[in-house]
Amino acid sequence: MIQQLIEKIQKTKAPICVGLDPMLSYIPEHIVKKSFHEFGETLEGAADAIWQFNKEIVDHTFDLIPSVKPQIAMYEQFGLEGLAVYQKTVKYCQEKGLVVIGDIKRGDIGSTSAAYATGHIGHVQVGNNSFAGFGTEFITVNPYFGTDGVKPFVDVCNKEDRGLFILVKTSNPSSGEFQDKLIDGRPLYELVAEKVVEWGGMSMDGAYSNVGAVVGATYPEMSRILRKLMPNTYFLVPGYGAQGGTAEDLKYCFNEDGLGAIVNSSRGIIAAYKQEKYAKFGAEHFAEASRQAVMDMVADINSVL
Repeated sequence: MIQQLIEKIQKTKAPICVGLDPMLSYIPEHIVKKSFHEFGETLEGAADAIWQFNKEIVDHTFDLIPSVKPQIAMYEQFGLEGLAVYQKTVKYCQEKGLVVIGDIKRGDIGSTSAAYATGHIGHVQVGNNSFAGFGTEFITVNPYFGTDGVKPFVDVCNKEDRGLFILVKTSNPSSGEFQDKLIDGRPLYELVAEKVVEWGGMSMDGAYSNVGAVVGATYPEMSRILRKLMPNTYFLVPGYGAQGGTAEDLKYCFNEDGLGAIVNSSRGIIAAYKQEKYAKFGAEHFAEASRQAVMDMVADINSVL
């Protein structure tokens, strides 16, 4: 699966993914009003507004990018109506030729991890029939349970030709409370990185593994170390833009071949129209603002590679 993502990155010359993480506050008033008029101020109304918002952004950016990353929590907050829109968004993006990274951050004991993997990247057996639940190409995974929690995901990846991004060094300010703690003189994130390489060896796909790593753009010196520790691991890089990471910061996430990382931007793209830089587009043309923000992000990142 990682080779399919790499091919799309090379074709678009855009090592980025758009985070489809919609909050109602990001959605222009005219869309929300229309959905509420049709469905009321209900979970169904909120979910419809999210769907209309997502569809416009995808329609205006799909030809520029290789991938999207919907964060499932933004949909779960609206219950079953929200999850239905998550699934609808996944399928729509796939129809547009995009690789979908389901940002679900799951991880548990073996049987539970196996069920998560089945639901999100695998197929569930129902009598004589087999069904894909959400059917994303990649998912994010929390490694806190160790091999017991990760290997079931790797097994499904191998069976279904899917991929993972394991949390290694995240972009949030308090990530160091655990991830930077020294164990036998080394930070925990380095030990996790070594396990990711071990797990990745079970699922190689050419020069890179289907088992990738989440490495935040907000800690460039750490990403430099992690790149050396994980030369054959693809990085999913959050933290660019709204969280403070710059193109200069994230260049260490890439290998000399210009590959090795895909950079995410969520509100920096989907809520671009709210930024002063893109205010000229206005709320009515929010999707055009998102398209321009994608082009600017691609140019910015490519300028340092």
